[in-house]
Amino acid sequence: MPKPKSTSAKAVKGKLEQFAIAILAAGKGTRLKSRRPKVLHEIAGQSLLAHVVAAAIQVVPPQSIFAIIGYEAERVREALTPSGINFVLQREQRGTGHAIMEARDSLQGFETVLVLSGDVPLIRSETIVQVRDFHAAHSAAMTILTAEPENPTGYGRVLRKLKKGIETDEVERIIEQKALRGREAECREVNSGIYAFATKPLYKHIGGLTTDNAHGEYYLTDMAALLGKAGEKVVALRASDSNEVLGVNTRLDLAQLDARLRDKKARELMEAGVTIFRPETCDIDADVQIGTDTVIEPFVQLIGRTKIGADCRIRSYSVITNCEIGDGVLVRPGCILEDSVVRNGAQLGPYSHLRPGSDIGEGAHVGNFVETKKARLGKGSKANHLTYLGDSNVGENVNVGAGTITCNYDGVNKHQTVIDDGAFIGSDATLVAPVRIGRGAYVGAASCITEDVPDDALAIGRGRQVTKQGWAAERRAKIKKTGS
Repeated sequence: MPKPKSTSAKAVKGKLEQFAIAILAAGKGTRLKSRRPKVLHEIAGQSLLAHVVAAAIQVVPPQSIFAIIGYEAERVREALTPSGINFVLQREQRGTGHAIMEARDSLQGFETVLVLSGDVPLIRSETIVQVRDFHAAHSAAMTILTAEPENPTGYGRVLRKLKKGIETDEVERIIEQKALRGREAECREVNSGIYAFATKPLYKHIGGLTTDNAHGEYYLTDMAALLGKAGEKVVALRASDSNEVLGVNTRLDLAQLDARLRDKKARELMEAGVTIFRPETCDIDADVQIGTDTVIEPFVQLIGRTKIGADCRIRSYSVITNCEIGDGVLVRPGCILEDSVVRNGAQLGPYSHLRPGSDIGEGAHVGNFVETKKARLGKGSKANHLTYLGDSNVGENVNVGAGTITCNYDGVNKHQTVIDDGAFIGSDATLVAPVRIGRGAYVGAASCITEDVPDDALAIGRGRQVTKQGWAAERRAKIKKTGS
């Protein structure tokens, strides 16, 4: 391909300062057969639109990004408001061209606008930058991001202008597959639906779009022909990876793109020093972070913004959601962790359940069928068997015996249990909150504790044992004699 005409760095920089991104996100997604807006369907732990916004924010600040919303607009706005981007309402969904018409007031103050699709979640920030810079260097009115998929069937083809029999960067026309003739039928380069526009010629000519098509909509694709006829430059840039511009129309598409993103994430982690056995069985969301030399066993789910340190081992069938896990942590099989912190060297499981607000201290143990909720377990403390710790503050080096329960709810309000450093809680204890067990204190097994226990004291709250010698033998003899 011929090199583009040289453009001074100063001129390109000036154009980039007036750069905005518009994201088409108004559609319903009829083929998904869902009441949920199309762009809010999720892959790899984020909505389709959130993936696109994340890529865009790496290129321009949020205030230069405009999501054009329509179907279930408020639901989409609510989901993406934390990102800080802007929203434009397309009250009637009359096509991609109509969406950009509706955004005129928001976009025409920028020199350049790049149009992305809210249902194309694999787009990378690097590609957005390539399109932006290519468009600026060519001083084009329109730049089309194209791709060459393995099977281009069903896509419109982008035909380039020839110069001495060699393709140039300039576009001759975009043609639908059914209209391909002769050499055109050999063309594999397809239109991705991602464009960059110089806003002045865009809005000068966008009124020329018509609804003379099968769906009666205004198509943004038709701007290539309009701008070409007006003598404006229309150019094309091939994406380096055709998978990057894949969109979502069906549930199968969702599943396939989810698998692609998760496979990519697993590969990135393994390249960074994480061991993942049977990665095809693991679900690891896009925002998950994992340190070096950590081992992830088969059938693990790491969800949301989970962060795992170095030298950990996460064993099979564990599900970890939005947690922060330190270094050297062992999570045995079948653990469920949600919105919790696990500090260095702690050991969990098997089958532990950390509910939101749990904070497991350094070197602490939470074992078989132990459940915590809004509970802090101090350094070196242990709750190894069949225990519930709710709304609890447990100090360091505390031993919580099997079957212990903190009774934190009185039917109206939640109350806190405090267990100070070095305390020993015997098995099957019932701690009725609000209550405090002092430093170094002991609670006898099977005790029901309703009052504070002082430091270094022993508390026993159970009935005295009564033993009746020979009672069982007498009862058996009576039953044998009377039959009851």
